[in-house]
Amino acid sequence: EIKQFGNPPQFPVEEDKPEEKKDEGKKGKGKKKGKAAKKKSKKKFQWQILEEMNVPKDVLAKFKDPQQWLSYFPPVAIEDLKRLGVMVDWRRSFITTDTNPFYDAFVRWQFNRLKAAGKVVKAKRMCVFSPSNGQPCADHDRAEGEGVQPQEYTLIKIELEKVPESIKNIVKADVPVYLAAATLRPETMYGQTNCWLLPNGEYSVVKMNNGDVFVVSARSALNMSFQELCGNPNKPNILGSIKGEELLGLPLKAPLCKYERVYTMPLLTISMGKGTGVVTSVPSDAPADYAAWMDLKKDNKLRKKYGITEEMVSLDIVPIIDTPLEGASADDRKLPAPYLCKKMKIKSQNAVDKLETAKKECYKISNAKGTMIVEELKGCPVMEAKEKVKASMIANGQAVTYYEPQEKVVARAGNEECVCAMTEQWFLQYGEEKWQKVVADHIDSTLECYNAKAKNMFEFTIGWLKQWACSRTAGLGTLLPWDKDFLIESLSDSTIYMAYYTIAHFVQGGALNGGDYKGNASRIQPEDLTDQVFDYIFADPKKEAEIPTESKIPPETLTKMRKEFLFWYPLDLRVSGKDLIRNHLTMSLYNHAAIWSDNADMWPRSFYTNGHVMINSEKMSKSTGNFLTLEDAINKFGTDACRVALADSGDGLEDANFVQKTADQAILK
Repeated sequence: EIKQFGNPPQFPVEEDKPEEKKDEGKKGKGKKKGKAAKKKSKKKFQWQILEEMNVPKDVLAKFKDPQQWLSYFPPVAIEDLKRLGVMVDWRRSFITTDTNPFYDAFVRWQFNRLKAAGKVVKAKRMCVFSPSNGQPCADHDRAEGEGVQPQEYTLIKIELEKVPESIKNIVKADVPVYLAAATLRPETMYGQTNCWLLPNGEYSVVKMNNGDVFVVSARSALNMSFQELCGNPNKPNILGSIKGEELLGLPLKAPLCKYERVYTMPLLTISMGKGTGVVTSVPSDAPADYAAWMDLKKDNKLRKKYGITEEMVSLDIVPIIDTPLEGASADDRKLPAPYLCKKMKIKSQNAVDKLETAKKECYKISNAKGTMIVEELKGCPVMEAKEKVKASMIANGQAVTYYEPQEKVVARAGNEECVCAMTEQWFLQYGEEKWQKVVADHIDSTLECYNAKAKNMFEFTIGWLKQWACSRTAGLGTLLPWDKDFLIESLSDSTIYMAYYTIAHFVQGGALNGGDYKGNASRIQPEDLTDQVFDYIFADPKKEAEIPTESKIPPETLTKMRKEFLFWYPLDLRVSGKDLIRNHLTMSLYNHAAIWSDNADMWPRSFYTNGHVMINSEKMSKSTGNFLTLEDAINKFGTDACRVALADSGDGLEDANFVQKTADQAILK
């Protein structure tokens, strides 16, 4: 913000559009301006948020240095919690990253143990990636889209039988041009009847690295650039652009299609923020395709508007899958989309909610119980056919594998939308069969979650959480001990820190970052915390532990540290947010199971998870201004009233609601 807007920054001021009011006299008699336009900044910038949090103006600019955040906020938080009357053993407080060399040593030991156990590997994998930061965007680096993973699509190459002059002028070569449609269901390509485009959508004509020319959305082209498909990272090879309406009514050759020729047609519900903006149509098995197809067949005026002839929509719907829907006849099972639309009384493509329900039902039953009825794959289960068809189409040059995030992900840094990129880095092997099983068994048999929904969330997470990118190339964190080109990301370094709490007061010196330890003979030095020292302190109580003979730490101190650990462990209770079940808390179970692999008695006994905090029944958000700091709440209502309002706000999985009126009433009582 300082680089863009100066110091102090001069943020852009936007004009509100004036409100339009209908003439109160007669209906439809025109409009007139309402309130005068107002000038204000629509966006909340970080500088403004810090100002609202009462950060002194003379230190605001210092926050461009990441270390400022670590030095400024932890002491403020401690002071606020003391004012609230929270009872804490502050001697055990610390901050993470290499700013605290003692915790840094603890993380290095943990990762050396994980690597020795084969739990960390280096590989090329698809990751959610921040283009401007040039590295994977982990959950805690996201302003939007926590928990979102890469989604694999199959890009179907639908060739333009007749290339319009506008594209010829862009390509400047006599080469095939393909509409690239992203699909999760390649096995349904036998049932194509047409291809959908968004009439007012802006499409890019791009040259792929293999020489093909694709027509896709600019957003998907950017994703492709990070997947070695189109141009170079962050620089897709975009030759030009064209409106969707210019491509409507064109003849196509669609791979695996029963018909030699199909056509491009308009679909107004296409999102250019999902897939490629090109959608292949299978009305036999996709309710939305069926509804839109029937709209075009029935509505001559709609066809005429977009240059679609009656002949183009004269094709019969092709049955391809036997889907055993409840109540469906033998014939209906072969055309599940028309059956569901009729059953649910869906009249047009505008019934968006009903169509979404129908789609989920159709896809769920088809994937679980459907069998193919096309000759080449007759009797083959749908899930098996999916992989066979995908592999065959890719091998035959009819399709390409493509990835993008399952949902929109926005990075905190730069506030930009993330892509999917193939990156070489270090991964934790979550999801590895044996490791996964012991953790799943612990969740099922031992872990107390205090809420059945929370338990279900853990069981769901253990099912999908796979290889986790635990490294990055920039930012704050501990360097990987064996590969100092990488830092350990902020969730991966915080999975067993509960063990560090037990000994923190021996090493921290009463300072969050370890304080002034150099040259102080009475202090343990960071370099004294060797892997051998940690192996002794945190050794399995069932095994004989020997004090490392070469340690500079006095034996009696080491003995006390080990006794302290054994007194507190296993972890009886960890209280955290419900959003961390899908990463931090499940990762904590995994890492405990790896570090203390031979003794499940050392793994966490219980996790209590709660929701977020609302203010007066509205989401608490710095960016919208609806937030209240603990300091402001105490200053406004006093400690006792705040505690009453907090106690009344709720503490379950549902979001708690801090009601200011409750705090006011507590003062009056």
